[in-house]
Amino acid sequence: MEEVSIFVNVACLYIRMKMTKEIAATQVAWVLSYVQGGIVETWKDNLLDELAKGESEVELAEQLFTKIRNDFGETLEEERKIEQLRTIKQGERICDEYVQEFKKVARGSGYEGRPLIKEFKRGLNRSIRRKLAEAEELPTTIGEWQERVVRLDRNQRQSRIEEKILGRNVTCPGGNVQSRGGYGGGSYGGRGGQITWRMGGGYRGGGGGGNIFNRGGTQMGPRRDPNTMDIDRGRGGDRTCYMYRKWGYMAKNCWERNKERVVETP
Repeated sequence: MEEVSIFVNVACLYIRMKMTKEIAATQVAWVLSYVQGGIVETWKDNLLDELAKGESEVELAEQLFTKIRNDFGETLEEERKIEQLRTIKQGERICDEYVQEFKKVARGSGYEGRPLIKEFKRGLNRSIRRKLAEAEELPTTIGEWQERVVRLDRNQRQSRIEEKILGRNVTCPGGNVQSRGGYGGGSYGGRGGQITWRMGGGYRGGGGGGNIFNRGGTQMGPRRDPNTMDIDRGRGGDRTCYMYRKWGYMAKNCWERNKERVVETP
């Protein structure tokens, strides 16, 4: 019985699109050609006999649709739709889907005005209802409520998408952080600088205030100013202390060696 209205609507739509120039008898015959199976097959044969003998009152497609509804449609359609209207909920669906389903159920239920708005609000998710309650001017008609809900839901989904996109770019005071993939140790760049994630090298800091380079998780010394003259370059050494075999300074600047010269006084 629930499929009767669907069949009638589809057949009526096709006639309006493709068969407006056909005579009424052709339209009726075309509709009956799709009435098949079970008891409706016998019902169709009886109707065709009545049409052939001129005993049927069905002459137009609209009259045939009315007869189909009366003979096979729901007798308690309104009660069924009322029950659906009282139990329908949005759930995991977006508001567009909920609104369309609510319109379908509400049509023929006899609900209108404030009772219809009440049932519509009841089926909405709590977060949407809370947003609507915070609005300065509430809608007054069911159409305005449905339009407001759809627009609000779309804005929220768009906002979540933007948050995902913007959340990928982490910022720090006076600088930027750019993600370039890879793993490894990280480092901090001075104020006003830039921290960049490099493949396999961790973060790389730049800017004033000092820098720490960390490639592959190993911390190295401060970054050398490229404009500074290297007075030790070309002296034939690798800047390694020959006494303690530590890299980064010469023996004359060795902290371990100078520590032995410190004389503590009482």
